[in-house]
Amino acid sequence: MLKAVLFDLDGTLLNREASLKAFIDDQYDRFDALKAVSKERYCTRFIELDNYGYVWKDRVYQQLLSELPPSTLTWQILLADYVANFPRHCIAFPHLEDMLYHLTQQQIALGIITNGYHDFQLANIQALGIAHYFDVILISESQGIKKPNPAIFLRALEKLHVTPLESVFIGDHPLNDVQAAKHVGMKGILKTDAQQKTIEADAVLTDYATLPAMLTALFN
Repeated sequence: MLKAVLFDLDGTLLNREASLKAFIDDQYDRFDALKAVSKERYCTRFIELDNYGYVWKDRVYQQLLSELPPSTLTWQILLADYVANFPRHCIAFPHLEDMLYHLTQQQIALGIITNGYHDFQLANIQALGIAHYFDVILISESQGIKKPNPAIFLRALEKLHVTPLESVFIGDHPLNDVQAAKHVGMKGILKTDAQQKTIEADAVLTDYATLPAMLTALFN
């Protein structure tokens, strides 16, 4: 019987690609020194260096500025701007809140397990307006462990008072999310924007409107 659904954040609840593009576009407009290159070049290069969020922005901005003419602008200024203003551009995937509301009405416990800096990730969750739906939120910096470490999954399940067999994890990373969750005995659903088959995941999710039916099929 399904008792808990847990989610990754970036690329799963948060449409990180769309959010990042919106932020970069805005940042370019606000800093004149960045206009030494075209907006298209700045945004494209940022996304390349960001590497799907696996490179923290101190390194991204240092490299970006090294490719621009010298100015008084520093990577510390840009990083502080990113931390402060990225949450203003957070975009959720379609049907997300309707799905979360539906699950809570079914008395299913909800959780988030995400890697990243605590204050920054929490600000993004709050910006999406969904924090109140979740019974537990574990962020790697404050937990001292991160996915794919099995301990962070087990810690969340313990806090929710459910077993792995009663729970499912949804995330966009085949290894850190899906395989890691399945390793501790949970079901694993891959969140992706593209139709694809994978032998590792128990199911592939492209639209949150279909999740309730998918969960029913997996646990019946």
